[in-house]
Amino acid sequence: MEQPLITYNLSATSDLGKNEDHSLDGYNYDLPQELIAQNPLVPRDSSRLLVVNSTDEGKQILPQHNIFRDLPDVLRPKDLLVMNNTQVIPARLYGRKSTGAEIEVLLLEDRLDNCWLALVKPGKRFKRGAKIIFEPRGGVAGKEFPPSLTATVMETDKTTGGRLLKFDVPEGLSLVELLEVFGVVPLPPYITSSNADSQQYQTVYAKHPGAIAAPTAGLHFTPELLQKLRDRGINQSFITLHVGLGTFRPLEVENVTTHKMHQEWISVSSSTVEMIRATKAAGGRVIAVGTTVARALEGAAQSGELQPFCGLTDLFIYPGYQWRVVEGLITNFHLPRSSLLMLVSALIGRQNLLNIYQEAIKARYRFYSFGDAMLILP
Repeated sequence: MEQPLITYNLSATSDLGKNEDHSLDGYNYDLPQELIAQNPLVPRDSSRLLVVNSTDEGKQILPQHNIFRDLPDVLRPKDLLVMNNTQVIPARLYGRKSTGAEIEVLLLEDRLDNCWLALVKPGKRFKRGAKIIFEPRGGVAGKEFPPSLTATVMETDKTTGGRLLKFDVPEGLSLVELLEVFGVVPLPPYITSSNADSQQYQTVYAKHPGAIAAPTAGLHFTPELLQKLRDRGINQSFITLHVGLGTFRPLEVENVTTHKMHQEWISVSSSTVEMIRATKAAGGRVIAVGTTVARALEGAAQSGELQPFCGLTDLFIYPGYQWRVVEGLITNFHLPRSSLLMLVSALIGRQNLLNIYQEAIKARYRFYSFGDAMLILP
């Protein structure tokens, strides 16, 4: 059932709170602990969807309550949904030093040749040459794996405080295969009592392994919903952004304009670029499914025009950003003081977004990775 909420001024460039747009404290809000979703809903598309739609004049926000499965009725034929088909890897490993001391590792970024940038805990005295030994945590039917996996610290990364680890991978195997046995899928730290299995923290269209966190806006889709969208003439295309430290690392500077985003790997194909151009030419709208898609598409358009791109981006989007590609956004509700909150604020305005969050809290929406979603339409 659709129920209009309070109306707000839709102006991302409004003078209201102009100075606060660049202040980290301007992105604070209070959230009751019980609204942090600990488990995903079943089926996936039974989550709630807060639709934020501007009027024809583009000056008002008219939020409405929906269910995610109603998405085909909210969008229009010729619209294009762009999704992130990255796949979360079992990036958290538990091991020990040769002394027997327990070590926790979170892989962050593939550096090739079986080397990964990783956060190591405790890591203050973990110097070059130190070794970590990991034991199997499960098995994969029909495959044989070594009884242990070893990694060596190659160097310290000053930017992240992490370590560059080189894994001893037996010939004929890949580290991604070994992680299925030695690692676990890392859930965010605010999920403390979940019964979810690893597949519930993957999108149904996950294809390319490499992410250490899920593109959570995509978790709401089911195969049936995707088919219904296609039947309605709502097109779909994909990018790949391997979610890493850049997406979830908290800001540590009061002036957000001085924040330096950690790079993340993206791939925007020529076929996706062509579909976006065709969509705009036909009068359809380009809707990013998640902040990672928004960052990838805008990152591939930094030359001034969207182009196929494969490589790293450190694009940081906050209020004042001039959008080149994305017109609408499907997104979950994000942590205070996060770069994700700032990206969404760049689309509809910081104070507008904080007001909408307060309405969502009053209406008891579920927040964060396993929570409900909102759709922002142009």
